[in-house]
Amino acid sequence: MKPRTDQHWMQRFGLGALATLAIALTASAALTSTSKGDRMTTPDSPTSTPSSTNQDTEVAILGAGCFWCVEAIYEELKGTVTVESGYTGGHVEDPTYKQVVTGQTGHAEVVRLEYDPSVISFEEVLIVFYHTHDPTTLNRQGADVGTQYRSAIFYANDEQKRIAEKVTADITAEKLWDDPIVTEITPLDVYYPAENYHQDYYENNPNAPYCTFVIAPKLAKFRKEFKHLLKSS
Repeated sequence: MKPRTDQHWMQRFGLGALATLAIALTASAALTSTSKGDRMTTPDSPTSTPSSTNQDTEVAILGAGCFWCVEAIYEELKGTVTVESGYTGGHVEDPTYKQVVTGQTGHAEVVRLEYDPSVISFEEVLIVFYHTHDPTTLNRQGADVGTQYRSAIFYANDEQKRIAEKVTADITAEKLWDDPIVTEITPLDVYYPAENYHQDYYENNPNAPYCTFVIAPKLAKFRKEFKHLLKSS
């Protein structure tokens, strides 16, 4: 995500005064042991294998805008074992967040979801995917704009590709969205985990402005619509 300036937050949410934002930022900073600026110096994480090392689990890699949002949703989905924020689909080796947010590396912000297929299917994973972001806006989710925020399914094998195409066709036929779906269905290349401070971002920073105004409403909608698929159900 691009750095959110005071002006950006005022335009986006109509807060009306810098003082309001300053209070929110100060409060969220107090709840976080290390500031975001400090964490930006975290060394790059090593490249992660896109496949599961557990024969009982499978892996899905999805891009749906800000990976903080996507990660928070899938962490509550039953059958998930691990959810990790990362980057894929670009041409720069071992990219950093600072590079990816420029939109010049070609990478998308994604989540790497490892799940138990005996509990939840890849098809169900994708149905949640299509219901929890807008797949009709090219290279954009809300105020987050750029190819790094594109809607994308990165398939690891022919079966995942087949299911992705089927679910996309089904969602289109159901007219869930008024506009045409522009989600990219593309073969998975090299996947890189994001820096440590991006992992479990919502859980670690629930009172940060982006979490309060963007992620929390998405989570509330997801919990209501997919109550039967929640870990707590």
